[in-house]
Amino acid sequence: MAPKRKISPDSPPAKQGERKLPLPALLVLAAIGFTAITTELLPSGLLPQISRGFGVAESDVGFLTAGYAGIIVLSVIPMTKLTGRVPRKLLLLLLIATFALSNVLIGLSPAFPVAVAARLVGGVAHGLLWSIMAPFVARIVPEDKIGRAMAIVFSGNTLGLAIGAPVGTAVGTLLGWREGFLLLAAAIGLLGLLAVLLLPTATRGPNEPLPSVRRAMRQPGVKAVAIAWPLMLLARFSLFTYIAPFVLAAKLPDFMISLSLSIIGVSGLIGIWLAGMTVDTRPRRSQLVSSAAVVVAYLVLPFSGGMLLLAALLLAVWGGGLGAAGIYNQAAILRAGGEHKEAANCLMVLTTQLGIAVGAVYGGFALTLGGGLLVPLAAALPAAVSLLLMYLGRSAAYPPGPRERRKGERADQPLGASVS
Repeated sequence: MAPKRKISPDSPPAKQGERKLPLPALLVLAAIGFTAITTELLPSGLLPQISRGFGVAESDVGFLTAGYAGIIVLSVIPMTKLTGRVPRKLLLLLLIATFALSNVLIGLSPAFPVAVAARLVGGVAHGLLWSIMAPFVARIVPEDKIGRAMAIVFSGNTLGLAIGAPVGTAVGTLLGWREGFLLLAAAIGLLGLLAVLLLPTATRGPNEPLPSVRRAMRQPGVKAVAIAWPLMLLARFSLFTYIAPFVLAAKLPDFMISLSLSIIGVSGLIGIWLAGMTVDTRPRRSQLVSSAAVVVAYLVLPFSGGMLLLAALLLAVWGGGLGAAGIYNQAAILRAGGEHKEAANCLMVLTTQLGIAVGAVYGGFALTLGGGLLVPLAAALPAAVSLLLMYLGRSAAYPPGPRERRKGERADQPLGASVS
C-alpha cells in the first residue's frame, strides 16, 4: 500500500478552474428568481378576475403592478443600506419568507387595500432580492466562473417571463385567482426549505465595506453600466409592451402575437447559454456583437411586413441578443463595482426599474405618434445609445476579457476582479 502523500503547508492552493460550481445552490437561486418574476407579473395576467373579485375597476387593479415597481425604486437603496450587516444567506431566507407572506396575504385579503399593502411589502423584498442576488453568487463561486454561474441563476428570470407568468395565469384562471397566489406562496415556501439546506453561507469579509451607493458611483465604469443596460431595457419594453399592435401593423398572422412571446423566451434562454460560454473569457466582443444584433433587429423589423419567417428570425435575434446582453451587463456591473459591487448592483436595480417603466411610456408615445411600425424604430434609438456607451467603455465599464487582451497585458485577471 502506497504511503499517503503529505501536504506541505507551503503547497500552493488548488487553482480556481479546479473548483466546481455549487450547482444545487445555483439552481435554487434560479428558482427563486423564477418565482420572483412570476410574482411580479401574475396580477397582470389575472387582472379581470381580481377586478371582479374585489369589485373595483381594472385600472385600479393595475396599481398592483405599478405600485410594485414604484416601491422598488423608492426602497431598494435605503433597504440595501439598512441590511448591510445582515448575513447574506439569512437575508435571502428572510426575503423568500416575505415573498411567500405577501402572496398569502393577497390570496386571503378581504379587501383591495389589503392586497395593495401586501403587494408593496412584496415589492420591497423584490428590489432587495435583486440587489443582493448577483453579489451573493459572486461570493459562493470561483472568480473565474462568475459569468457562467450568472448565466445559470439569471436563466430563472427568462423562464419566469416565458413560462412562469403564463402558467401562473392559467392556474389562476382555472382554479381562481386567490388559489393562484396561494399555490405560488406554497412553491416559494418549498424553495425556502431547499435554500436552508443547499445555500452556502456567504460571509462578508472582515475588511469589506458596507454598501454605499455614493462610493460605488465613484468606481470607474459603474455609471456607464448603470445607464447602458437600463437603456437597452427601455428599448426592449417599449416594443415588448406593444408587441400586439406591431404584429397587426406588420400584417402578420394573429397567432404571431402569442408565438412571438414564445420565440423571445426560447431564444432568450439560448442567448443566456451562449453568454455563459463567453462571459468569463471574451465579454467585450460578445457584448458588442449581441447588442449590435438587437439594434439591427429593431431597425429591420418594420420592414418584415407579411414575411413570417423573417419576422420570426428577427424576434429570435432580438430575444437571444437581449438574453446574452443581460448576462454580460450583470458581470460588468460586478466587475466595475469592485469592493462596492453590492451597492453598484443596487444602483442598477433602481435604474433598471426606471428603464422598464419609461420604456412602456416611450413605446406608447411612439405608437400614438406613428402606429405599430414606428415602435421598433423608436426602440432602436435608446438601444443604439446603449451600444455606443458599451463601445466607449473599454477601460472600465466593458473591458476586454482574458482572451481579448493584447500581448503584454495581464491575461490572468478573473472576471470578479476590479478593473480600473
